Parts: sequence; C-alpha cells; structure tokens
Amino acid sequence: MSEGWEIGPFTVGGTILGADPALRFRCPVTGEDVAWAAKDVFNPAAVVLDGMVRLLVRAEDDVGPCAGTSRLGLATSADGVRFSMEESPVLFPDRDRWQELEWPGGIEDPRIVESPDGGFACLYSAFDGRRSRLMAATSDDLVHWEKHGPVFAGTDYGERWSKSGSVVTEVRHGRLVATRLDGRFHMYWGEGWCYGATSEDLVRWTPMEFDAYVDRILTMAPDGGGWEIHPQTGQPTLRPLLAPRPGRFDSLLVEPGPPAVVTGDGIVLVYNGGRLRRREDAGDGFAYSPGQVLFDGREPGSVLARSRAPMLVVAPEDLRGQVDQVCFAEGLVVFDRQWFLYFGMGDSRIGYAIAPFDPRAQATDGAPQ
Repeated sequence: MSEGWEIGPFTVGGTILGADPALRFRCPVTGEDVAWAAKDVFNPAAVVLDGMVRLLVRAEDDVGPCAGTSRLGLATSADGVRFSMEESPVLFPDRDRWQELEWPGGIEDPRIVESPDGGFACLYSAFDGRRSRLMAATSDDLVHWEKHGPVFAGTDYGERWSKSGSVVTEVRHGRLVATRLDGRFHMYWGEGWCYGATSEDLVRWTPMEFDAYVDRILTMAPDGGGWEIHPQTGQPTLRPLLAPRPGRFDSLLVEPGPPAVVTGDGIVLVYNGGRLRRREDAGDGFAYSPGQVLFDGREPGSVLARSRAPMLVVAPEDLRGQVDQVCFAEGLVVFDRQWFLYFGMGDSRIGYAIAPFDPRAQATDGAPQ
C-alpha cells in the first residue's frame, strides 16, 4: 500500500444545479400537474455515457406530508460542469407494485453503476414516510427504468431500514464499471454504520454476516496427550465494516458515498461522515463531510486505512439550505482525464470538485477519455 492511496486531492468548484420551478410533469399517483424540482435539487449519482456526463439528481417538490416528494431527474453535460435537465423525471413513484414503498416520501439518494454485462443499475432509497428501503432499478439508456424492488428481499433483512448502496467498480476504458471480485459483485451500504453485501446480478443482494459470539475453549484431552478445541458459536448477524470515530468528522455516523473504486492499493470508498455541530459552529444539528477509506482488494470487508480529516473544504455559506452544513457526496466519474466528484450542498443544490486522474495509481485497463 502506497502512502498516497486516497483519490485526489480535489479542488472544489461552484454550484452546478439547483431548484427549478419551471420543470413540471403530471404525477401518475395524484393525477395532478406538479413542479417536481421546485424546492430542492441535490444528492446526484453520476455516470459517463456517449462521451457525456449524466447525473441522476434527487429533486423535491413542496407538496405532501414529507416536506416534498422526491423524484430522480436526468441532467446531461458535455464538460462535466454545465448541465441541462430533462423536462420530466425519469424515476419516480408510480401506480405500480412499489407505490406503497415509495409514496409519499419518494425516491431518494441514487447511486448508479454501469454493468459489465450491459446497461446500468441504480440503487436508491425508497421512503414511504416511515421507513427507508434500499431498492434497485435497471436501464439501458438512463431514461427508461425497470424497477426491481427491495434489494434484500428474501433475506432476514428485507424489512430493515436500509440506504446508500455503493457498488465496487473498476476503471475500464476510462469509465467506472461494476466489477466482480471472486465471481460476485460487492456493495457497501448502511446509514450510521457501514455494512457489506454481495450479488450475482446487481439487483438481488445478500448482506455479509458474521458470528459475533464465536469463540474457542481449550481443554486438556482426557488422555492428557494434548489440548482439545471446542468452538463456541452464536447467532449470525450483520457484519459491521466501518463505524463512527469519537472526536472526528465522522463521530456520529458513516454512510457510503459514490461507487467504490478498485485501485492499485485496494478498494477506495468515498463515504459521508456525520457529526453533531460543535459550539463554535453556526446553529444546532448535524454536519456532514466526505472522507475516504481503503478496503483490502482481496478481502473487501477489511479496512486498511482511513482519512483522518474531511477530503473537501466547502465554504459554510455554500452549505446553507434545507439542512445547513451538509456536504454529501454520491457521484464520481472519470472524465476529460480528471476525477469529477458531485455532491449535495445543504440538501438544496449540487456542487462539484475535480482532481487529476493518474492511471498509474488507479487500476485500469484503458485510458480515460
């Protein structure tokens, strides 16, 4: 492992997208015309398609009991900075089999990956107003999506509160593409603590478990000729991979960010750390900042290194909004020989940061475009 295992350093740019009351569509659930991005636009997923950066952005209206319903819109850019939004959302609550899980809170906080088998997979949080569930959808063109429902359906965790699915990727021909490790896709997920899961198809996922009570007792063999080992086991439970750290920027919670990336040092995951604001901070509540963690490429559940401080410094005035002091990263691409990182600011608008892409430091089988 080299000393400079982190991606970056990043240079923070400005605001690229915000609320747009002019965008309207007819909500299929209510049958009413809705200004679906009138209140906030934030927390984007990112991917490169046909030489353009595409963002799936979370947009909120100002209707309903959940401070607005969230839907996902598509924004496109030729330079990674100047984006244009499609008139209508592309992934939203509908009168379908998943309406009960997605309404009235909506579809939130997407992460998107290109599949090595073709097409794209989006992992998003469905919020029914009481519980969040991590869900999956697939598409060939980022416009037309097929929903597949909860990713942990059929497991012991199907009804557990779940969010934030960051799939492990590698750089292929200048794009981040989901990659199989030992024949399976891997994902980091969770809100509070970070957990892991594996999948055969990017749609159905099996959480990683471990036995928290496993132990061994040594006793002398009856014949006195040596020791006997007696395993002690308990009940399998979720295996925690990353936890909050007292006294740091991630002292309250950790939450996976954009898709993780295989590099020459291991698997780098950009994650979002939360903390309670200090007395010198403006106001009360939480503060969110992204950091990075390095997992072992041969054992994706083992941590090798971790950021001591946030990876971005964003001006406090840029983080004011629906929820102040929130810098929340969800989108990462290689574009124009640079890393582009996209993040929500104040749960109200979208910012970006860039860093040089070094193919010698990042594992890749092709040059960036």
